[in-house]
Amino acid sequence: MFEGPFSHSILKRAQEKGHVTIRLHNIRDWSTSKHKNVDDYPYGGGAGMVMMVEPVVKCIEELKAITAYDEVIYLSPDGELLNQRIANQLSTKQNLLVLCGHYKGIDERIRTHFITREISIGDYVLSGGELAAMVLADAIVRIIPGVLNDETSALSDSYQDNLLSPPAYTRPYDFRGLRVPDILLSGNDREIAKWKYEQSLERTKARRPGLLEEET
Repeated sequence: MFEGPFSHSILKRAQEKGHVTIRLHNIRDWSTSKHKNVDDYPYGGGAGMVMMVEPVVKCIEELKAITAYDEVIYLSPDGELLNQRIANQLSTKQNLLVLCGHYKGIDERIRTHFITREISIGDYVLSGGELAAMVLADAIVRIIPGVLNDETSALSDSYQDNLLSPPAYTRPYDFRGLRVPDILLSGNDREIAKWKYEQSLERTKARRPGLLEEET
């Protein structure tokens, strides 16, 4: 599942440049059962399966014995909602260990005693935490200094200042009578910056007013 996103584009270049190292670990490698099971029926009944405490904890402990992790993150629907502030914060860390949940989740004892932070990528449920891990990795890695060819690009992304990005245009200037705003061709950097800020503010007010409330 990880091969595509981690082998192309920005994540690929980040690894090739040595800015980040991504290692994948299969929880089944720490299973002691004949069939390498990592899940079992929940105590108390109910539908679905739960990831077992033993293989997950063995995995975490073995990896922590080799590497000092700043955070052990569990991707969960009820974790704190991922935003740009969290991505910025995590991009400054040295090592992160990310646990992808599956089935009906993981044994609560793992969450209570071995997880340091829980993160969700949205108010919906996925079949597993793998896709969420890919999203988290991309959000973090792209803002590590040196990853992007133009580092100022990440600083002007949506959400960096609790504002959505302003409208963007490129050639041709006139497409079927639809023209690029003249201010962008004026060469007046100060006025262009002012226009972009005003556009970002108006777009945020119209589409994501809650971001402005968070800022205040």
